Amino acid sequence: MTHPAIQVPALIAHRGYSAAAPENTLAAVRAAHQAGATWVELDVQLLGDGTPVIWHDSDVARCSNGRGGLASMDWAKAQALDAGSWFDDRFAGEKMPSLAQMLALLNELKMGVNMEIKVNKGRDPIALVERTLPEMLDTLPPERLIISSFNASALTHCRQFASTERLALGVLFGSVPRSWREQCEAIEAFSVHPHWPRLKRAQADAMQRDGYQILCYTANDPSAFHSRWAWGIGSVITDEPAVFKRFLDSHG
Repeated sequence: MTHPAIQVPALIAHRGYSAAAPENTLAAVRAAHQAGATWVELDVQLLGDGTPVIWHDSDVARCSNGRGGLASMDWAKAQALDAGSWFDDRFAGEKMPSLAQMLALLNELKMGVNMEIKVNKGRDPIALVERTLPEMLDTLPPERLIISSFNASALTHCRQFASTERLALGVLFGSVPRSWREQCEAIEAFSVHPHWPRLKRAQADAMQRDGYQILCYTANDPSAFHSRWAWGIGSVITDEPAVFKRFLDSHG
């Protein structure tokens, strides 16, 4: 099967440069770009009024000055939140970005994105895909987009929108299940995204033999991860891209 000509970088900035700026914000993506990252990992979901936004949690308590679930929030209420001060006063007034705003910034910076279809409890994976995927396909070139999810229904629906030539899909796993190969084959996956401490060498070898790119999340200690590169890992998703880059530069 033919996939987009994606040059997977060794480092992908997790939720933007989330060790240096508030996660999943425009500021975090700009910080990742300034640190030399060429790709970021982000999360997309819907507000209650159907607006696609870049956000990880099901509510806003952890990463803003507000309270409440995304499912009960409209765009005006979301934009009234301060999504930066919780991280540092320097980011006071940073807003929750819409998908459209984030895609525009990614194009401006010519960055790639691993976009997770974030299906939180009680939310509809089909509605999320239908509202977000066409916009991403229309806005970003195939070589700068990977769509990933833990949710099999979301990934299956994504594949119905676009062929393997147009859309790279990645399957997210905590512990890699015995059925990983079947799950990947069902959606004609491009990549496998395992939680790095739980990935076994034999699993990585099998994924490589089957032709899948391996994108491990979320590694922040480059010395602890270092031996895993020999397993054929294509990319590390990290909160600390600059720390990883310095380590890799000094260790060849």
